[in-house]
Amino acid sequence: MHNMEYRFADRVKALRPSAIREIFKYAADPEVISLSAGNPAPEAFPVKELEALSAEVFQTQPLDALLYSVTEGLPALRDDVRRLLKQHCGIDTPGDDVLITSGAEQVMSLLGKSLLEVGDTVVCEEPSFVGALNSFRAYGAVLKGVPMEKDGLDVNALETILKTDPRVKFLYTIPNFQNPTGITTSWEKRRQIYALAKKYDVLILEDNPYGDLRFAGADVPAIKTLDDDGHVLYAGTFSKTIAPGMRVGYAAGGAALLQKMTVCKQGEDVHTNIWSQLVIHKFLETYDYETHLKNLQAIYRKKYAVACKALQDFAPALSYLPTEGGLFLWCTLPDTIPMTDFCTAAVRDKKVCVVPGNAFLTDDTAPSRSFRINYSTPTDADLTRGIELLGELLRDWPNA
Repeated sequence: MHNMEYRFADRVKALRPSAIREIFKYAADPEVISLSAGNPAPEAFPVKELEALSAEVFQTQPLDALLYSVTEGLPALRDDVRRLLKQHCGIDTPGDDVLITSGAEQVMSLLGKSLLEVGDTVVCEEPSFVGALNSFRAYGAVLKGVPMEKDGLDVNALETILKTDPRVKFLYTIPNFQNPTGITTSWEKRRQIYALAKKYDVLILEDNPYGDLRFAGADVPAIKTLDDDGHVLYAGTFSKTIAPGMRVGYAAGGAALLQKMTVCKQGEDVHTNIWSQLVIHKFLETYDYETHLKNLQAIYRKKYAVACKALQDFAPALSYLPTEGGLFLWCTLPDTIPMTDFCTAAVRDKKVCVVPGNAFLTDDTAPSRSFRINYSTPTDADLTRGIELLGELLRDWPNA
């Protein structure tokens, strides 16, 4: 029996478990078809290659994998990241540095820890990635959402906030296949966003976990390619391209900012898992990474087509935003159906798990008519069946 009363810090008193993690509790039921995860496709994992490389690391350099290492990250992997940023994104900013993090999620946390005072504002897309929003909330930030349009955030609404709120520390944006909407920000809007950040002297946190998963359309250059004076911190990750469980991400940005984040990282976890860093470096060195990415893109192109066909066949009343890459589809219910009731009924009665849209809002109690489907993780059969069951629920809904 515990009688201790825990006196939580003000900044975390209001934090609640994310709606996604709560829904995962349902999703653990083996009978539930989970359309709620954000994992890569099981067939996308290079299991045999990682097994061989891991064995090689333990045979040839076991102490490198088992001893403490430098906080900034494995030097060879930092070089790999610089090369990939240049090749894939055109990012080659003089004076920038690279920090290897425990997934891209840690970039959010370290930036928050380095910059945010309680009551500072973080501007973000509305809706946006719940993991990042919770990270900023944990530092006492006030979140201000900018509505999404089909080609990225509403630039006029962004300027209104920047003009009127002197406490804005940074803008958080996911320009490619945004989580949860799948929207890609146009080049024109990227230029406008960067111009506004310079005009009002705020930082941009450009989060790009899905950029390498483009299966249609043409690449749009990163906002970071415009950066000539340290206004953009770029976050990337190997979670979606190699494996999320390895927890290897990275930040690229101004050296002074990364130095402060490195000091903060020392107090969090000393350094990112060094075994993972060694294995990923060897993977990039040993295998043809471009071919690996093309295989992933082919998998997701097919998965996306399966999801779209099922939505058209079985749930025509659901509208969804088309996307050219990434892992997610953003579906919107007809006006007559309350979204949270629908998502609860889906998992309870139909054993299909989706993520309610309000989880992605700056105020998660605000109304939403949308929910997120993940098409990468389920099998084609489960994906089709799951959407078919959602369609049944829609048709049978009272007064629908």
